[in-house]
Amino acid sequence: MTRRAGGALLRGLLARPEAITALLLCAALAAGAALSPYFLDARYLLDSTSLYMEIGIMALAMTFIIISGNIDLSVASNLALTGVVCAIMYSRWHVPMALAAALAPLIGAILGAFNGWMITALRLPSLTVTLGTLALYRGAAQVLVGDHSIGSFPEWFVGIDYLKVAGRVPAPLILFLCLAIAFGLLLHQTIFGRCVYMIGTNPAAALFSGVRVGRVKLAAFTISGAMSGLGAVIMLSRLGVARYDLALGDELAVITAVVLGGTDIFGGRGTILGTVVALFLLGIIRRGMGVANITTENQLAVTGTLLVASVLMARLGKRGASNA
Repeated sequence: MTRRAGGALLRGLLARPEAITALLLCAALAAGAALSPYFLDARYLLDSTSLYMEIGIMALAMTFIIISGNIDLSVASNLALTGVVCAIMYSRWHVPMALAAALAPLIGAILGAFNGWMITALRLPSLTVTLGTLALYRGAAQVLVGDHSIGSFPEWFVGIDYLKVAGRVPAPLILFLCLAIAFGLLLHQTIFGRCVYMIGTNPAAALFSGVRVGRVKLAAFTISGAMSGLGAVIMLSRLGVARYDLALGDELAVITAVVLGGTDIFGGRGTILGTVVALFLLGIIRRGMGVANITTENQLAVTGTLLVASVLMARLGKRGASNA
């Protein structure tokens, strides 16, 4: 009886989409260790997380959007525009850097709410809207600063990736994990989270069940924008400069982290835990490719391949479940 119970538990765990991602993470760690004997050094792995925490923070909010059956392609452009605006506030308008940084999530939320308003009020597809604002926000950032960069931030602001908790854990990683817990509780333990799942599963049924579909979508896109604004603060502090091409192409990594973590690209299914595990998988793969001297262009191709493969696996798994 104990063996049966254990077997059933094991099968249940392996049936979860996060399990496959966790197995891939273990395989990536083993491959990295084969490339370099220093790859599994705890300090090295912890320090390297600071390089992709902006992607992780945006991916947490993107999980809500994709579960609801939508997409936000403008998150990285939102980050760039918010970062440029904050840098201009400090350097040209002489706004204290602490206040500019505090306003960044608000600026990002406004840009995200603009996406949500067009989608809900004008009934436009999220793909079309955010594809447009991807170019709009990035273009606006380029208009504001051109090909120049804005730097000379206060010393206390620059270098968040060097701040360590307990002398070992980078501050951005602690912030990300705290946000992951908060977003996990919001998605899995609140009425708002259940509404997100209902909208992604069947928006018409959710509407007839009394769910305020428009408000939930607007809230999801506003939260996504706020996380892009927070990511802008972290990236400005890490790089020490603001440019129009901040986070260029990172929307691909954000979406890949969510879908690779088991969230159905068509909506209705997904977890924050899956997104967290997939983010670390992407980070390990990137570090491994860096150790192997693989070019940035080829790394981007690998990320795109992972996205396509995860979508195909999700679709095949869904067909298999429906045929069973």
